[in-house]
Amino acid sequence: MFRLDLGPSAHLRPLEVWHAEEFAEHLDRAREHIRPWVGPSFVTTSVDGAAATLARYANTAAGDGGRLYGIWVDDVLRGGVMFVSFSAAAGVCEIGCWLEPAAEGRGLVTRAVTALLDWALIERGLNRAEWRCRADNVRSAAVAERVGMRLEGTLRGAWLNGGAFHDKQVWAILRSEHAALRSRTPASAPTGSRPPYR
Repeated sequence: MFRLDLGPSAHLRPLEVWHAEEFAEHLDRAREHIRPWVGPSFVTTSVDGAAATLARYANTAAGDGGRLYGIWVDDVLRGGVMFVSFSAAAGVCEIGCWLEPAAEGRGLVTRAVTALLDWALIERGLNRAEWRCRADNVRSAAVAERVGMRLEGTLRGAWLNGGAFHDKQVWAILRSEHAALRSRTPASAPTGSRPPYR
């Protein structure tokens, strides 16, 4: 089991099937806040639904695909980051996040996403990491910008959520760009040893 410190009283670690009850309790607190920005299958309303979401990510992780990590603050699950998709063969991944309002404004997601970028682009050697968000999700776009991603375009009417079609932004960073940023800003690295995200 790895645990990566994100700051005082906050850490990142894998979010697994046995966390289903804790994940369900977290979603009860976060559901209405994150519902506009995440897929409907993620905002489940029961422990069984939470377990199904966690099992889906466990299965994709077993095939070297998507992965899910929780962010705990004072030992309470408050959000997380994920590889929405991960393809070593294609050299591309997509990263996403979610967070309860109680944990916002502390830089936790930025530090967690940086750790995922380090692992995907530097350790695993992928060439490109993407970030996709609703075009009006200012907080999500700000994370992408803070970790050095560039806005590459907007997909008009590309995401159906809540009965309406929304524009979706596509942000991305290449391995060479991320490596250059990390060589200039080593102090921004999360504290703790590099975790084995496998």
